[in-house]
Amino acid sequence: MAGLRIVNWLRLSLVVSLSCLLLVLGGCSFNHDVSSGGKTLRVANEPAFPPFEFKGEGGKLQGFSIDLMNAIAQTANLKVEWQSIPFDGIIPALQANTVDAAISSFTITEERGKTVSFSRPYFQAGLAIAIRNYNQDITTFDHLKNKKIAVQIGTTGAKKAKEIPGVQIRSFDSAPLVFQELANGNVDAVIHDAPVILYAINTANLKGIKVINQLLTEEYYGIPTPKNSPNLKLINDGLDRLLQNGTYSQIYKKWFKVEPPALPLKLAFQNETPASGSGISASFGVIFQYFPILLQGALVTLQLTIFSVVLGLIGGSLIGIIRLSHITLVRWLARAYVDFFRGTPMLVQIFMIYFGLPAIAQEVGFPLHFSRFVAAVIALSLNSAAYIAEIVRAGIQSVETGQSEAAQSLGLSSTETMRYVIFPQALVRMLPPLGNEFISLLKDTSLVAIIGFEELFRQGQLIVAENYRAFEIYGCVALVYLCLTLLSSQLFSWLETWMNPVKRSPKS
Repeated sequence: MAGLRIVNWLRLSLVVSLSCLLLVLGGCSFNHDVSSGGKTLRVANEPAFPPFEFKGEGGKLQGFSIDLMNAIAQTANLKVEWQSIPFDGIIPALQANTVDAAISSFTITEERGKTVSFSRPYFQAGLAIAIRNYNQDITTFDHLKNKKIAVQIGTTGAKKAKEIPGVQIRSFDSAPLVFQELANGNVDAVIHDAPVILYAINTANLKGIKVINQLLTEEYYGIPTPKNSPNLKLINDGLDRLLQNGTYSQIYKKWFKVEPPALPLKLAFQNETPASGSGISASFGVIFQYFPILLQGALVTLQLTIFSVVLGLIGGSLIGIIRLSHITLVRWLARAYVDFFRGTPMLVQIFMIYFGLPAIAQEVGFPLHFSRFVAAVIALSLNSAAYIAEIVRAGIQSVETGQSEAAQSLGLSSTETMRYVIFPQALVRMLPPLGNEFISLLKDTSLVAIIGFEELFRQGQLIVAENYRAFEIYGCVALVYLCLTLLSSQLFSWLETWMNPVKRSPKS
């Protein structure tokens, strides 16, 4: 009988494993949109930048850049294997040769030219300023002094914003989040690429936003490849043919309804800047230069964690006790809270609180604004309370019922029994899982980077977006997190020993 159970268990495990393997393989092949041709070119993009790169019906990639890259591949007899990567991670991926090229509306700049090689320009663009319709104070770039500005991390708009005196910059991972921050009224303006702003206003559900007509810059997009890549010539040859045979003009008019402007063959500084320094000495130089900034981010991370844990501990203790209530409705409400916050990703909860609630409030005519710190603490506290509630419930139930009976025989009320007898014993047993929850929350604070809160991980992202030294910076970030978690683990071990009279008593 036991042998039959083992065989059945092995069969079930095999079926589950094969199912997972098929799902993984299906996920790897889904949305690759490989065009016909010979050599395969791994092309990175971030499909959250309409009208250049975005996902349409059925999750299919579309946009001006997508059509252009597919046309280049067809002309140059190449296959395109699309890889979706966050914008600030694309250049590090090119440096590591994880991808062969990228087409994600990268402005050709001298700084980027130190780490990658650009194709000839394929699009003329420029930065513009977006503001709310009722804003009459901002009409030029000079009026942005001492204002709150939203930008996308790693873009030329983010670099331009740093030139403004007294500005408060809020950086986000994608263009839709930047525009939503402005729509919610959390910033005074947005600096971004003019075509993207206009497309978002005309086609997306963004109400009450306008663009200042004055363009801040004249820029050109290029296709970045790794330094000295043999694919660069193939891409340039394909672009030349599209420009000559009219295909480029057809694609441009399809998305922008006008004739394309003339494009230069090459910018003055393009592909002539030598690669940036490398080696151990350069790596240590980068680490020592930016380590103080990472430590500042670590302090913010600790502050955020402590606030969230304290509030989560208070709320979680109350919910955990309510979970033991004899009132069915109250008990089930507490259960619903726990199930919701444990059953949904924290990232979604952060989005709902910071972006969703203000947007809904504005729809009903009730202005609501959260600071990033408050939104982060609320999201982390609510999520932590759900886990702590289960720790508290399990800790209380682990105390023998005889303890309650003994307390009641001494004349203690139910509240006094819980306060003086049950909870102190349960707290000792809860310390190890509470320590695990603290450490998990410490690491989960990195998720609030999505709303532009500049804790440890976000500081690392901002540094990488500036110097493209991903390995050194993220290695430092990981090391700081490791130190914080080890110190937290030691602190809870000490607390566990201090609160346990058996471990604390001297050995005879």
